[in-house]
Amino acid sequence: MAMSDRGPTAVPAAGASPARRLFGTDGVRGVANVHPMTAEIALQLGRALAYHVRSGPHRHRIVIGKDTRLSGYMLEQAIASGICSMGVDVRLCGPLPTPGIAFITQSMRADAGVVISASHNPYQDNGIKFFSRDGFKLPDEVEAEIERLVLGAPGEEEGAEDFRALRPTAKLIGKAKRIDDAIGRYVVFLKSLFPRELTLDDLTIAVDCAHGAAYKVAPAVFEELGAKVVALAVKPNGENINDACGAVHPEHMARAVAKSGANLGLALDGDADRVILADEHGNVVDGDAIMAIVARDMLRRGALAQHALVATVMSNVGLERAIAPLGGRVVRTQVGDRYVVEEMRRSGHNFGGEQSGHLVFLDHVTTGDGVCAALNVIAVMLREQKPLSELARCFEPVPQAQVNVAVREKRPLDGLPGVASAIADVERALGGDGRVLVRFSGTENKARVLVEGADAKVIQAHADRIAEELRKALA
Repeated sequence: MAMSDRGPTAVPAAGASPARRLFGTDGVRGVANVHPMTAEIALQLGRALAYHVRSGPHRHRIVIGKDTRLSGYMLEQAIASGICSMGVDVRLCGPLPTPGIAFITQSMRADAGVVISASHNPYQDNGIKFFSRDGFKLPDEVEAEIERLVLGAPGEEEGAEDFRALRPTAKLIGKAKRIDDAIGRYVVFLKSLFPRELTLDDLTIAVDCAHGAAYKVAPAVFEELGAKVVALAVKPNGENINDACGAVHPEHMARAVAKSGANLGLALDGDADRVILADEHGNVVDGDAIMAIVARDMLRRGALAQHALVATVMSNVGLERAIAPLGGRVVRTQVGDRYVVEEMRRSGHNFGGEQSGHLVFLDHVTTGDGVCAALNVIAVMLREQKPLSELARCFEPVPQAQVNVAVREKRPLDGLPGVASAIADVERALGGDGRVLVRFSGTENKARVLVEGADAKVIQAHADRIAEELRKALA
């Protein structure tokens, strides 16, 4: 991974951690039924997670939830079998947003949570990610330990033989039970986050659920708080998740806002841990703009811890400019909502997120939550008595050009002379008026190029040049 970033609060790319063989920036992910996203690996991951949480003779419990992908049935059963084979009980939630599983895990005092989802990816893909008992994603070192248990060498870890030999029998085998009211519990929790003195009466909201995990939860939350809901993409069939809808394709939701006369619209991704909004005119409002709106409100109310929000190196420099007049600043991390949360917990911040719409309100939730984020923006609208279009004017993005390049392998970029030369040339051309970020995706076989600068046409040409060199070297 290589990066060049001249932003005032830039951080280096990910450090020299050992190469991962299973886990990426958001769990294990890939094409369903192709390694590593197979039933066999899922079973072993379930066993390894159960082994990790065992700590004494009492019965242990792990919560499992999923999105609406066809392959979710296969992986759910495999993971549950692996967990039960280690003498740990399973609680099945069925389709529920990723933040809902984090909430259920924490509220039930379960030992861990499992989410089966590939988030914004197409239905052919799937993924597995873990939460600890406190509702936060497992740290890198614990994922590495689980990876070693599943794959073995190199470096057989202490306890590997015990892990493989542990085979409880008779009544010590784990049991699986479904949580029938998981959706209701999560809906009640989300409604409790909305200020009691406010109401959604007289608001019309278009809610695009991406045919994903929130297809029941999200409409229910807004309806029960008083809004008229225009429900979109709420008929999952196992194959249509994220298909021309949701946060990946917010134009679908934006058109519905304009057509229905809604006050705003929101588009969730497949597991509803991120959201993209549209104002009353159908103009898209992305994660950076949402962070600017909410951070400014929190600064005015004295609610933004340390007068800072946490964002990644992908966020636009316009975010700093939006909150600086109110005494706010931006702390940057490497890409990935897990790293945003880790920085927030380490440094005592309470709000952060990503341009893609992962927004974390650490005073209330432990991971990105699209519905929670939308509720917070609506609260600002109601307190300010302003439409979303007016609030969004606080954020003026600097032109960015982003290009994704499909790659067959992820080799160190500093070992690719043509790519390194192109990056250096673009940096010289931009001088101090822009920045370059080139990195590999942690969830897909893609290289991502971002160039930021004053002239949109110029930076697009720069981004295209770097992307072409990446294609020559890695496509």
